Amino acid sequence: MKQSRLSTALEDGLSLDGPLHVLRPPAGYDLAGLTDATVETVFAPDHAYWTSAGRVGDGAARGATLVVLPRSKTLARVMVNDAIAAGGLVIVDGQKTDGVDSIYKDVRKVAAIEGVITKGHGRLFWFQAAETPDWTTSVKSPDGFVTAPGVFSESKIDAGSALLAPHVKALKGRVADLGAGWGYLSRAILQSDAVTSLDLVEADRVALDCARQNVGDPRVKAHWADAVTFDGGPFDAVVSNPPFHTGRDGDIDLGRGFIATAARLLTPRGAFLMVANRHLPYESTLEAKFGRVEELDGSGAFKLFRATRPKR
Repeated sequence: MKQSRLSTALEDGLSLDGPLHVLRPPAGYDLAGLTDATVETVFAPDHAYWTSAGRVGDGAARGATLVVLPRSKTLARVMVNDAIAAGGLVIVDGQKTDGVDSIYKDVRKVAAIEGVITKGHGRLFWFQAAETPDWTTSVKSPDGFVTAPGVFSESKIDAGSALLAPHVKALKGRVADLGAGWGYLSRAILQSDAVTSLDLVEADRVALDCARQNVGDPRVKAHWADAVTFDGGPFDAVVSNPPFHTGRDGDIDLGRGFIATAARLLTPRGAFLMVANRHLPYESTLEAKFGRVEELDGSGAFKLFRATRPKR
């Protein structure tokens, strides 16, 4: 097994004086056999993993904070600032593709770097908390909506969701929005007075908090959950703009999982409305899970589906 940057650092001079608190590590992240380490995460599948490992905690007694860099540069900056504010030793670990070199250069301008490990197309470095770098940590949310650094489509309305929105404004009964994000489609769904309830299912807790603020409707129930394993319903309609990435890696099985969930949650007469990037081959999964699949008017970049007669 390849040795992680963290375990290499611990062997090469990184010394932890007190408990370690780790910000947003993905499931399976190597904590190098550390027994006194807690984890903080906002992604439901990761939270479930670290909860089962007995690692979830608030880090109140931390002596050091480890920031595992996300894809979003703005969120990465927020996380580093939070680690600096907590005081003590700050450790940053990330891939080059996640912008770790840029973060390193900015931190080096305001703090003395105590150690660096470069391997596996990434970098881990550490320093003592002091001054925060002079960088931007805010996002410009779409007009009329609340978003936050790192949530999907944080600064603009997703083009696929915008294409699907007109098709969800006349729904009725109990509806679910799988992968609701910060609530753009949910707000469109709630324009119909015939919708009696709307369940928002979202794995990103920060995005879900934004969605709560963006919809503000008593018909809404929000679930911090993995849509692939979510159990609820039955619903008269399910709406989704499913993700197709895990980190930076494409993962078409995510969308397939959303389709399977929709079929499982719908009433026999229920309908599934979905948008997807045109290059993603979801047709065979839709046809396997539904008796009738219609492709609606889409665009050059996106395709829309309405699927009915869910198969059990």
